[in-house]
Amino acid sequence: MMRIAKGRPFSLCVSLFSLPSASSFSSTILRFRSRAFCSPIADQFRSRRKVYLTRESSNNQLNTSYVMDSKTMPYEKTSSIDGDDKHPHVWSSPEGGQRIDIGKQIFCNRSLNMRSIVAVGFDMDYTLAQYKPDTFESLAYVGTVKKLVNDLGYPTELLEWSFDWTYMVRGLVLDKKRGNILKMDRHKYVKVAYHGFRELSKEDKVATYGSTLIRDAFDEPEYALIDTLFSLAEAYLFAQLVDFKDKNPGKIPADYSRMYKDVRAAVDLCHRDGTLKKMVAKDPKRYINEDSSIVPMLKMLRDSGRATFLVTNSLWDYTNIVMNFLCGPRAVDGCSDLNFDWLQFFDVVITGSAKPGFFHDENRANLFEVDPESGMLLNTDNGTPMPQVDTALRLPLKTLDKGCQIFQGGNVGHLHKLLSIESSSQVLYVGDHIYGDILRSKKILGWRTMLVVPELEKEVELLWTFRETRKHLQLLRNKRDHIEDTIHHLQWSMRFDGVNIENKEELLAEIAQLQSQQERVRLSHQEAQRECHRKFHKVWGQLMKTGYQNSRFAHQVERFACLYTSQVTNLSLYSPDKYYRPSEDFMPHELDILAS
Repeated sequence: MMRIAKGRPFSLCVSLFSLPSASSFSSTILRFRSRAFCSPIADQFRSRRKVYLTRESSNNQLNTSYVMDSKTMPYEKTSSIDGDDKHPHVWSSPEGGQRIDIGKQIFCNRSLNMRSIVAVGFDMDYTLAQYKPDTFESLAYVGTVKKLVNDLGYPTELLEWSFDWTYMVRGLVLDKKRGNILKMDRHKYVKVAYHGFRELSKEDKVATYGSTLIRDAFDEPEYALIDTLFSLAEAYLFAQLVDFKDKNPGKIPADYSRMYKDVRAAVDLCHRDGTLKKMVAKDPKRYINEDSSIVPMLKMLRDSGRATFLVTNSLWDYTNIVMNFLCGPRAVDGCSDLNFDWLQFFDVVITGSAKPGFFHDENRANLFEVDPESGMLLNTDNGTPMPQVDTALRLPLKTLDKGCQIFQGGNVGHLHKLLSIESSSQVLYVGDHIYGDILRSKKILGWRTMLVVPELEKEVELLWTFRETRKHLQLLRNKRDHIEDTIHHLQWSMRFDGVNIENKEELLAEIAQLQSQQERVRLSHQEAQRECHRKFHKVWGQLMKTGYQNSRFAHQVERFACLYTSQVTNLSLYSPDKYYRPSEDFMPHELDILAS
């Protein structure tokens, strides 16, 4: 008989084995989580209180799963209760705490204990709101082309152009002066280069970027960094303009640098006149991905005792429309009425923040309170409403049961005061912009950071699929090195070992044979490597790699993002108290030892 102390949670696993047969050994596993013996604390974590039945039949093995320190240990994958495996369950739900697909995992560069985080903040555009590239980026592209033609006098032929939203990737660098588009490694060596849509040869790359006495920094103002998803359309348009100018001399009198400046001006015009946001506001579902995990994620974070805040460069009217679409109640037709229900998931909302300037405490930007109904801005004294000379001038703010404060402008000092933040390291901020969100908040403030990289989900899944290909590439590389070393040794012997004429002829024949073999292996390796990269992207290859080196983009991610993941809602798949720990760093000398 087993006695269990009153009020103590317990787990019981009973395995009922059938008699072994000649072909298989089957078992039925019953797992119980007792409700009667669960404490109030256990009631808060329903994922530990499961009743389900699985039937297994293979290898005479009993597979179990258990949860320890918010980590799911390896287990045999089972179907979800509702039979739908397409959407992973929130960690705090009864079905949560399961194994997380590699494309949904959160990857850690620097240790981060979530228990030390008191406030979690989010950017909106491209973080909470993931725009659809085939519709939103195309909308931005068309709007920019129209501005170039109608406002800046570019040829009308541009209006017939189309946009391939799959062509460009983040992490590229535009050479404004030469009309080139570059992909480089973490050491800033150019590995892939195009002039417009024409690939530059290795000789052209070396002559242009590899033969200077002083290494180029590849920074503004001579270069433009393509580090946001919104920049992909303007990069593609710049490449089209370069091609058009080269093939049609005289039609565009501006040089390459001026063309890029005009593209940027056209993009700014689209923003200033509201061309893009008016279209999105009219039909959010056409341009923004729906994500049913956002609300559960925010609820879980708030239920764990953490403050949540939103800091966006968008103004209040647009912010309210987008957040209503993402977090508001849905009608039968899938539409959401415009209201303020979504504010219940945030303690502070700051619109029109003008990041990255917002992250400078010395930035003297005024902080205005926003009336949600009218959008009117009201003066504040560091967030505290200011008395008016004529009280009739101040609109009475309708009391929001949600308790959320809405502001425009200000700086990070205002935000810290509003949330009673004592130390910058108590804040986790989630964004998509390596410079506007992550670098500034990390480098200047010391906030903990998580970068959202939507492309990562596909990339890690392809890495898993082609892992054998990568092993084959390494074998080819090792074979090439071995042949090369043998050739060098034979050549050395001919020079210094005093071989006779007969032996010399034999050595020359052997060297010639090895050199021929070396060339075959080199070409085979080169083509296999190129083909492997094309599987990730037809032009630019793997996002996080350039050849065998980490790409410039990957280097930035590693330097400035404490965590990185494919979607912001992947946070909902982990315990809000999780301790994120990085994998061990390896240097080349360690890898060779550990791999042996």
